[in-house]
Parts: sequence; C-alpha cells; structure tokens
Amino acid sequence: MAIILLGLILFLYLWKKKKLKPEEDFEKLFQLSTITRATNNFFVNNKIGEVEFGPVYKGALEEGHEIDVKRLSKSSKQGIDEFKNEVTYVANLQHRSLVRLLDQTKSKLLDWPKRFDIINGIARGLVYLHQDSRLRIIHRDLKASNVLLDTEMNPKISDFGMARSVAGNEMGANTSHVVATHGYMSPEYAVDGIFSVKSDVFSFGVLVLEI
Repeated sequence: MAIILLGLILFLYLWKKKKLKPEEDFEKLFQLSTITRATNNFFVNNKIGEVEFGPVYKGALEEGHEIDVKRLSKSSKQGIDEFKNEVTYVANLQHRSLVRLLDQTKSKLLDWPKRFDIINGIARGLVYLHQDSRLRIIHRDLKASNVLLDTEMNPKISDFGMARSVAGNEMGANTSHVVATHGYMSPEYAVDGIFSVKSDVFSFGVLVLEI
C-alpha cells in the first residue's frame, strides 16, 4: 500500500511538559529517520493497531522514551489540516487519562475491580476534555480501540483526529461530514450530524457495556 508520511503524532509516556506553540512546524519536531529507527522501519511486528486514518506503531526513542506513532495513509480521509489539528490538541492536553500511550496489553481477563478502574479513568478523561481543559474538546470517536492501556492497566484516551473544540458556553455543533464508528455514534450525530458532549457520553455508555 502506498503510504505518504504527512505527519507524526508522538504519544510520549514520559512526556516532557513542553507545550507546542500553534505556529510550530510539526514536521521539524522529529526527523523521519529518528521515527524510522524508533519503529524499526515501521516493522509489522511494531504495529499495534489501525485507525480510520492509518496504522499505529509502537517504538522507542534512543533516550528510552516509549512512543506510539500514527502514520497517515495516502488513502486516509483525514487531511493535513485535520492531522495538524490533532497534533495541536494532543500536545496541549495534559491529564492522567490522556497521557500518551506506551503499549497495548494482551493479558488475562480483567477482574471486576480493574474494569471499574478502567471505566472510572475513562470517565475522568472525558470530564477533563469537556469541562476542565482550557480547550474544551468533544472527542467524537470514543470507542474501545481508542482507549489504550499502559502497563498498569490505566486507560488512556487516544486518537483526536476527529475531535472538535467548543468555545465559551457552547455545548456542541453540527457537521455535514459525519465520520465516526457506527455503533458508538449517538442517533442525532449519525442521522443529523449534530454532536455535543452528550455524543461522547453516548459512546462512553456503549464502551461501558463492552467492558
């Protein structure tokens, strides 16, 4: 598959709390050669998932930071502006339930206390996005594959490619371009393109049922 690297989102588990300025040139944050080495040239065994806009790889920087790298595919429906938009959101959001992922877990079934902790962590992340973050963000694509777990099974909300910020007292908006995952979309968003914080709550409810 022909792939063009339009940008990279690095989810750093030990993130140096340096926030990116909006005008920063995203392409200059990391050299392609650095990311290629970190992911072993995007080796298939480093691939940990596939989102609508492209594959996601795990890797490690030379100084030891473990990272996730989202690689935008040429056939992706997400444009450059949307990709940079996602970088801006992720770079400016700081919360224990939004911290950049380090890996997925393939272990035994979860016990009920751990499931509760995961649900609680996701809920706290949504509260931060909707109320406590200065950006006030609606995720719009909350689903199981967009909630990643660290080595201690703490949930990390990821993939802000379709996220939208709301200003002031706004609680939502509408769009004619409905792009999300069926089964997680609220009826008003799926049918009329109307989304709000309630859309994320609907998706959260579906996720809770799955957990």
